[in-house]
Amino acid sequence: MHLNLNDNYFISVPDFIGMFNALASIDLSGNFIETSMPNMLCNLSNLVYLDLSGNMFSGPIHVSLGLLSRLEYLYLDNNQLSGNIPTSLGQSKLKHLDLSQNSLVGVLSETHFAKLKNLTYLDLSSNSLTLNFSSRWIPPFQLQTLFASSCNIGPHFPNWLQTQINLQRLHLYNSSIRDTIPEWFENISSHILDLDLSNNHIYGKLPRFHGDSGNQIRDRILKMNSNNFEGSLATFPSNVQILDLSDNLLSGHVPQTDETMNPSLEVVNLSKNRFTGPVHLFKIPSIRVLDLSQNMFCGRLLDLSGNLASRHVPQTDGTMSPNLEVVNLSKNRFTGSIPVHLCKVPSIQVLDLSHNMFSGRLPRCLGKLINLNVIDLANNTITGVVPTSLGSVEYLISLHLHNNQFEGDIPVSLQNLTELVTMDLGNNLFTGTIPFWIGESLYSLKFLNLESNKLTGKIPLQLCQLNALQYLSLAHNNITGKIPRCFRNLTGMKGSRHLSYEGYEGNAPKAVRVLQYEENILASMKGRQLLYTKTEEFLTSLDLSNNNIVGEIPDALMNLVGLTNLNLSRNLLKGQIPVIIGDLKKLESLDLSMNKLSGRIPQNLTSLNFLSYLNLSFNNFSGPIPVGNQLQTLTDPSVYKGNDGLCGPLVSKSCNGNGPYNHVGEDEVQDDDIGLWFYEGMGPGFVVWFMGLLGSLHFIRKWRVAYFEMLENVYGWLTISIALTLARLRRKVFE
Repeated sequence: MHLNLNDNYFISVPDFIGMFNALASIDLSGNFIETSMPNMLCNLSNLVYLDLSGNMFSGPIHVSLGLLSRLEYLYLDNNQLSGNIPTSLGQSKLKHLDLSQNSLVGVLSETHFAKLKNLTYLDLSSNSLTLNFSSRWIPPFQLQTLFASSCNIGPHFPNWLQTQINLQRLHLYNSSIRDTIPEWFENISSHILDLDLSNNHIYGKLPRFHGDSGNQIRDRILKMNSNNFEGSLATFPSNVQILDLSDNLLSGHVPQTDETMNPSLEVVNLSKNRFTGPVHLFKIPSIRVLDLSQNMFCGRLLDLSGNLASRHVPQTDGTMSPNLEVVNLSKNRFTGSIPVHLCKVPSIQVLDLSHNMFSGRLPRCLGKLINLNVIDLANNTITGVVPTSLGSVEYLISLHLHNNQFEGDIPVSLQNLTELVTMDLGNNLFTGTIPFWIGESLYSLKFLNLESNKLTGKIPLQLCQLNALQYLSLAHNNITGKIPRCFRNLTGMKGSRHLSYEGYEGNAPKAVRVLQYEENILASMKGRQLLYTKTEEFLTSLDLSNNNIVGEIPDALMNLVGLTNLNLSRNLLKGQIPVIIGDLKKLESLDLSMNKLSGRIPQNLTSLNFLSYLNLSFNNFSGPIPVGNQLQTLTDPSVYKGNDGLCGPLVSKSCNGNGPYNHVGEDEVQDDDIGLWFYEGMGPGFVVWFMGLLGSLHFIRKWRVAYFEMLENVYGWLTISIALTLARLRRKVFE
């Protein structure tokens, strides 16, 4: 008898289940059951299959589950189970045991697996478990699948694995291994289809992946990334679908491979290593993702057609790579112009050639790559105008042309890129005015960088229509006019947005998600250049510095309460700082230096509790410098330099006169103040003491009698002493 109630809306285990003692199979997976494991399940002695996964079961695993003598398949994964794993499970006939994605703790030893001779599938991943087995232990089972990621298996590589000759899937991701790969591992690796040893501290050389002699192993997944492997990659693994060796210390040339060796190769990630020289490994139609970034390649790299171009990116024939979606060659040493042959691969969705030494003009044919979502050509020496054909890439989400030598006007055709979220054209030689169509057409923009160009004219009011905009930099241009008051409409700078980086990535095309392309913005903040990548969702910045902007700082800017950075420095602004600047509660960096601002510095500047950088230098401010709260931590005198009318300790000028503020005199004044308070307190102190004395004499009779007796004695002694003294004086006078 079988009962399948999976993927429903049960919030508890139905009571009627306990009535069916003949049940052999129960599937309650994918419900909303939020309770401890019910006892009645442990009484169903005929159970062979039990699946409670994907619920919210809590508490410990019942010991009596291990007493179900016929149970072979037990799935308790993706719950909230806690406590130790009972050793009784090791006495059962289990073939499949999945306890992953829970909150189980404790140490697993040989006892837990003593009689599990039929076990072929074991998943313990994502628990706080420690596997403590003797190096001489020989398990009673032959596993085909072992998943133990995020468990504590290290520091040594588990020696008992050499007995598992049928192992096909092995995941030991983030398992605290600090060891080399043992020699015997090559014997079992030839059978492994899915291997994940990433995020450990494994060092030494990579093992050789031969593949079985019968060539039956296909579509292998090999993930060895984020370790400390070193040396060269002797041979390219064969029959691989996904290869990730990124973030290691590998060096030397990358060996060749072809369609015969790897007919199903889809993903190659060799980034963050030390590879050099030419590469000839990608004449494979199935390849989708190619990431060779952050290496030291400088020779022949991408050879999809068999043609070679020394010290340049070789020619590319789209017929040899019809499925290529992601090309990341960033942070290497490539030279020459961007090859036009890339235009023959229309499947490309992400093209990242940033941080190289590419030169020449941008090919016009890039407009034919209509599936592009990301173009990152930043930090090269590309020259000329941006081709108008780029406006044909209508699905483009991110455009980075930062730090090149592009010139001329920003082409009007870019207004067709209505899906654009990031447009970074900073640090180029663009001329003309800021295009008004940016605000009218690019309504999805969140990050707009036009800094360090030769743009002129006023800020177009149409920019105020960019409701999603959270980062705007027009710094280092020749912009004139006033700051638009309609900037108050930039709701993306009010902290009201709810889209996170993950949300953007989730809405991005599939290839972007595969590569997890990191958006990046280089922002001038806190007096230096800061690179924002995964944290850019928290960057809310307005930078209009180094221009010729006139007028006053509009109160409308104080409505942008989500701002973390406001930089209006090196302009011609006049008037006062808005008194409501304290409304910008999230502000971390404020730079108003080198303007013509005047008046007093608002006291509510002290309410900016996150402010860690402030520059008000070289203006015409006057009056006392506000003190208190966060401003107490900003003690650098250069913050207020060049404001002759300011007074206070930080500018060494007293607010009580026009003389210098003497720090030694300050101590003396403090001493005088203490003396003044001392003498002023003597009078009230004496009155309090005297009234206390009279009160005590009035209410306590013994004290009163003793006090007056003492007075009488003192009076008598004084009377006698005075009389004797007078008598002596008379005697001396008359003698």
